[in-house]
Amino acid sequence: MARQRRSQAIGGNESKNNKDKCTNSSSSNGSNPPKVSQKNVGLLSYWKHFIGFICFGIAVSVGYMGYLETRVNTPYDEKKMVVKSGLDIPERFWGSYRSGVYFGLKTRDPYSMVTGLMWYFPKRLKPGGDGIRHWCEQGDGLDKYAWLQHDGSSFGVQEIEDGPFLLRTSFVKRLGGNHGGDWTARIEVDIKNKTAIPEGEEVSLIWYTALDENSKGDIETSSTGSYLTGVRGETPGLGEFTIKLFNFTGKVSHESYLSTVAPGLHLLKETIISSLRLAQDKPNSPKRVVLAGELLPTTGGAKASPNFIATQVTGKIPFALDIVYESGSFGTRQNTLVGHVYSEALLWHQARFGQRFEDTFHLQEKGYQAKEIYFAQTALSNMMGGIGYFYGTSRVQSVYTKEPVPYWKAALYTGVPSRSFFPRGFLWDEGFHGILIATWDLDIELDIICHWFDLMNVEGWIPREQILGVEALAKVPEEFVTQRNTNANPPTFFITINYILRNYKDQLTSSRLAILERLYPRLQAWFTWFNTTQKGIDSGTYRWQGRDSLTNRELNPKTLTSGLDDYPRASHPTEKERHIDIRCWITLAADTLAQLADVLDKNSYKYHETYAYLSDNEFMDKLHWSDYAQIYADYGYHTDSVVLKRPKITPRSQTPQNLEMVRVTLKNPEYRLVDSSFGYVSLFPFLLKLLNPDSPKLNKTLIDIRNPNLIWTNFGLRSLSKTSPLYMKRNTEHDPPYWRGPIWININFLATLALHHYSVTDGPYQSQAAQIYGELRENIIKNVIKQYYSSGYIWEQYNDKTGQGSGCRPFTGWSALVVLLMGEHY
Repeated sequence: MARQRRSQAIGGNESKNNKDKCTNSSSSNGSNPPKVSQKNVGLLSYWKHFIGFICFGIAVSVGYMGYLETRVNTPYDEKKMVVKSGLDIPERFWGSYRSGVYFGLKTRDPYSMVTGLMWYFPKRLKPGGDGIRHWCEQGDGLDKYAWLQHDGSSFGVQEIEDGPFLLRTSFVKRLGGNHGGDWTARIEVDIKNKTAIPEGEEVSLIWYTALDENSKGDIETSSTGSYLTGVRGETPGLGEFTIKLFNFTGKVSHESYLSTVAPGLHLLKETIISSLRLAQDKPNSPKRVVLAGELLPTTGGAKASPNFIATQVTGKIPFALDIVYESGSFGTRQNTLVGHVYSEALLWHQARFGQRFEDTFHLQEKGYQAKEIYFAQTALSNMMGGIGYFYGTSRVQSVYTKEPVPYWKAALYTGVPSRSFFPRGFLWDEGFHGILIATWDLDIELDIICHWFDLMNVEGWIPREQILGVEALAKVPEEFVTQRNTNANPPTFFITINYILRNYKDQLTSSRLAILERLYPRLQAWFTWFNTTQKGIDSGTYRWQGRDSLTNRELNPKTLTSGLDDYPRASHPTEKERHIDIRCWITLAADTLAQLADVLDKNSYKYHETYAYLSDNEFMDKLHWSDYAQIYADYGYHTDSVVLKRPKITPRSQTPQNLEMVRVTLKNPEYRLVDSSFGYVSLFPFLLKLLNPDSPKLNKTLIDIRNPNLIWTNFGLRSLSKTSPLYMKRNTEHDPPYWRGPIWININFLATLALHHYSVTDGPYQSQAAQIYGELRENIIKNVIKQYYSSGYIWEQYNDKTGQGSGCRPFTGWSALVVLLMGEHY
């Protein structure tokens, strides 16, 4: 810019000098300048001004469009929520933050060095590396894998059942020095039923160390301190360090290693498979599958430095291996965290965990048996052990950008819904996760909230699905990668904050209040974004943006942004829709902001007024209550007369794509309440406790909840009543019903909390709510525990007829809220 201004100034002076020269020249020749009419001068001046005005308008328009284009990927402001991370919080520096692998450790560094486990059983290894375990894959068919104990910061114990084999992975951290301290991991392998497996069965454990493609530092193989191949290295975040492997129990049959350059963290297993070789120790000995050793490319005669080192240790089962990481800055150690020293440290952490768990949830005090407490500890531990740390760039798009654009690079510390199917951050899931995490460790939850709200852009929008880094991206279909800034997700963090304000107000220390002070303006911006982008045509109405009004493939166009995906809405999406659930979410948000403003001693008037306006039952009834069906409902352009049919075959349509079933509308839609469907959406005024305790509509809701012909089952509340036209109907020929009947624990959790609320609030339906509360709570708890012990997993959803788990597994995100139901910790 300075260069442009300088050239303009020079140009202006040259023009003036040239003009002076011409004037002098004319005078010396005695000639007169040509005469120009005043009319022509005026017309020329007019056109100059007009063209200048047009150019100015174009420049302003182009500039404004550029401004609009950049808003989608411009951060909210310079003042970050996360003020402490990485080594600033040494107790959370290292952790099991690689949610998508069976066992791995990394740091909360943007480009962390990662470590992890792969394993296979040599006699059962199939061609192409089939049988090597690494990523949490449902296709592996493991009978079970779950953290039995995990406190979120200092230790964890996990159990994995792989066919007839039992693996136990654990780790313990020890703070010290300037780079996050030491840790030791132990992998133990045994056989579940020793009579069913012949003696001499072996296991091959592969422990690896890898650098991200952007990591600065070096690693190299080392045998210091052990005859097994280890690693030594140095990075800016870790300083100097060593990793040593020790055979704790059992006998090592063979050891091999790989030192190479891997193309990316998402291709480590593939790198291992491509390096496997058959080798013999002796001429007549059987051949073994081994790692290839050093495989480093050369450039200009010099070998490349490795970014991936793996050690394969094969041993006869039972077998145990200790992996010891030691920081060079630790100082003087009294002992190494290995062998029996490690065993004693682990036992101490386990005993401490058990006592802390009882002090928090009081399950033993409530009369729960050991088996039920074991389940509850597992559910909580999987929530804490599933917390991941991600770093990368989201892909986003607005109506002003022709193509997706990158968000800014950011870190995210977050829980995940499922280590196998959804090992990444989801906005509406995380609000539910936060209730359980805050109960266990309030500071971890506040840290998670800070990371999420640093992802807010200048508009007040947060992308609903976070796919950061190559490991997270590798698990997501391309069609779901781009996040659009018109699309919302239920603002469930308001539930988390509401919960914290209700239960932990007396624990809000100055440092915690400082976090809430920084959070408050971002919550305001988030609320404003919802209140503007998701508003309906009429005052006080709201609708979820993002429904596809042009599709003819879906029986009822999905509403992914609501979190309830295929739950029936108006059959033909239009701008005139109004959705009861988002209205209730925004009402809850206004109430939470009002409470938080009061705690922070800020002006809460407008939020109290907004809450009063939106929670007014008469106003809500006018917009959403169906006198005909006696339920709350959405409003929109709707008909129930829709079916999926396969198009007629013609000579020009005989391709698989054209033969796909399409929606056929048998009766024209009309604007009406969508009151033929009763289910979760109908319950939202009740779920978020917006119904007046003396309202007859609360009475009707309670009656409908308890009706087995509608949504009541012995396992929880089904998502859609059996009388609804789309109950258990496929949305396309490829998409089975999702929110059209199965039981979901997050909504059942809200229902149980609402029943408890009305059972302790004065009103004519208090005893009725108390009765249903006791029954529903018991049904949910009993079924989830029963299914865990029969299947080995906590599930995404549960069958409304049998109670059996369905969807993906393990799903220890919001399904783990059962722990709070058990402890009645509301």
